[in-house]
Amino acid sequence: MNNKKYLILSDIHGNVSAFNSVLEDCKNDEFEGIIILGDCIDYGMRSNDIIESIIKLGAGEWKNKILVNIWGNHEKLVVDKDLERLSSDRGRVMAKYTAGNLTDASVEYINTKMNKAGFEEVTIEGFKFLAVHGSMQDNFWKSIMPGELRGDYKEYDFVLSGHSHYPHCFAEFYDVDDPENRNKKAVTFINPGSVGQPRNHNPMAQYAVLSLPSKRVELRAVEYDIEYEQSLFPDEIDAFYKTRLTRGV
Repeated sequence: MNNKKYLILSDIHGNVSAFNSVLEDCKNDEFEGIIILGDCIDYGMRSNDIIESIIKLGAGEWKNKILVNIWGNHEKLVVDKDLERLSSDRGRVMAKYTAGNLTDASVEYINTKMNKAGFEEVTIEGFKFLAVHGSMQDNFWKSIMPGELRGDYKEYDFVLSGHSHYPHCFAEFYDVDDPENRNKKAVTFINPGSVGQPRNHNPMAQYAVLSLPSKRVELRAVEYDIEYEQSLFPDEIDAFYKTRLTRGV
């Protein structure tokens, strides 16, 4: 079987060390396409550098390979100044800091090269995909979680999501009129986890690789220089955002 590989990234959150470690970890893989599920910016101190890196990759080795690149809630927060959705003052301070430091080039890229809807449908290798930052309930703010699935996703073969910062891979079987497949439709749900701010008690940078047509999914994790990223945080930003990187929470 001649499989093709697809790189799935989400929630990079301005963490260049984590992003670069992911790129190094998968440098020997040949990818047919790259899917980015939002939240490239905020929380971390190098949002501009992440956007610049994606621009350079898109013009170089990733040229014509970025199949999906959608907004997450933090693109919406920072660019649209939708700060009232945040539940904490420290989160608003963080978002305002990021907004105040974004370059014009970063804002232009976010506004013109990323899908503002927070979701996108795409067909790859004959399989129908839904890529969404959050879920059908809310493209930006509601997560897809195993055992708590809400919404009818049966028209898709794969549902790729981010936002929760928890990696997952599971199948849901929907009732359909298809006797050859015992009247069931299998939908594979993939969350690659967070590159730049994992919350599953594993501080390593996390991402996923999907192989088609075999449907093989690899959830990967790689170490990165956490202490260096922490050293970049100024005193005006709540220490919570740097200390959580050590714990992966």
